[in-house]
Amino acid sequence: MFLGACRLTKRILALAVGLSSIVIFASCGGSSNSKTHTSGLPERVIASQGVSSPTAAGGLYIIDGANDTIARVAPLSSGGSPGLMVTSPTRNILAAYDASTTTVFAINTAKETALGNVKIQGSTTSMTVPLASPIGYAAVPSATVVGFAFQGAVDALNFLTGSLLTIAVPNAQTVVSNSTGTQLLVFSSDSDSMTVLAPNAAVPPVDTSCYGTTPNLVCTIVPGFDRPVFAVVNGSTAYVMNCGPQCGGVQASVAVVDLSTLTITSTIPVDAATMGFLNGSTLYVAGTPATAPANACTGQTTAATVCGRLDLVDLGSGTVTSSAVITDGFHHRMDMTANGQLFIGSYGCTNIGDVNNPSGEVRGCLSIYKTADGSVLIPGDNGDVNGFQGFTGRLVEYVAQGGNLRVYDLNKDILLINDFVPQGSINIPGYIGDVKAIDFF
Repeated sequence: MFLGACRLTKRILALAVGLSSIVIFASCGGSSNSKTHTSGLPERVIASQGVSSPTAAGGLYIIDGANDTIARVAPLSSGGSPGLMVTSPTRNILAAYDASTTTVFAINTAKETALGNVKIQGSTTSMTVPLASPIGYAAVPSATVVGFAFQGAVDALNFLTGSLLTIAVPNAQTVVSNSTGTQLLVFSSDSDSMTVLAPNAAVPPVDTSCYGTTPNLVCTIVPGFDRPVFAVVNGSTAYVMNCGPQCGGVQASVAVVDLSTLTITSTIPVDAATMGFLNGSTLYVAGTPATAPANACTGQTTAATVCGRLDLVDLGSGTVTSSAVITDGFHHRMDMTANGQLFIGSYGCTNIGDVNNPSGEVRGCLSIYKTADGSVLIPGDNGDVNGFQGFTGRLVEYVAQGGNLRVYDLNKDILLINDFVPQGSINIPGYIGDVKAIDFF
């Protein structure tokens, strides 16, 4: 009884601290009025830039999204090598991970000022800030938990207080939140289960509920998957990407999960699945099949011997209605433009040629699928794709690829050009690790 009462008291205190932080932050204002921030720009985009030389520090560059120029203000400080970035749904908070210090820096976008930072227990490739409050989460597969042989955790970050709450989850690789921040879906490498966390019930400083053998308030292990790696959440439904053979499993598929009961209601076989994008009743699913002939580059004239697949899943019928051949690699980024072009990015793909010295085919990790006619374009650029950003009021797409920030002009009929290249690059020194708009436009 005493231990139970102690846990309940800790939960109440943790909740109280969280709520007070939210109230404090809300009182600071979350408007993006251009008069309240230094750059004075109404349409701002942030690019994360890593160290470019021994004398140049990394930072977050502010870009004028109306004309693709760098703002005449100093970059926002975020460590020596910021890369991965995420924004809250209202874009009042931007969080950037700095690999050089394993620290997550948060920015108050309304004021273009630092909100706070929290050092996490290792590197991360997956973060989320699910609400307008200054609370974020990062999956840290290398985190150690004293007294346990396994590594891995989801770190809960309070940017206002700088505090860290560790929720131990073995090999936690990816974290996805529901729309209310009350459920975190966690995917671990080499696992056939999904971990669902209730972060508001976690007990600081280290919660080990996932190591328990009985159901509890914090952690639920949901079995029945095939190497799940990512999920698209829509209301009370999650579409989970079962990576299957690409990740050492059996069958790639999309598992449809009812988040209210945490049950799998159906499973839709696909060619490969590491990334998904939902548009209406169509779920676009990308991945690279593990073996031939499923990963052949049929229909493309290329020196590449392995290609990926994009499957279009009709959620009404629960079937794949069409497929397209795309570049290979591990697909982890997607974005749909205002005129119906789906940008698909991967890392670890087959790079061909040299964009700086083109003498033949140039190819990298970017594919563009045109929803109007089902055709695919492989732009002439090299490198991993780390970030996308499109807009509703302007037909351009920002692409962070190979360390460069490209600007693609969507007004052109790109299918008439055999080797389409972006209209230009925004010349920021160093390696561009990600790109995010902090205003809606």
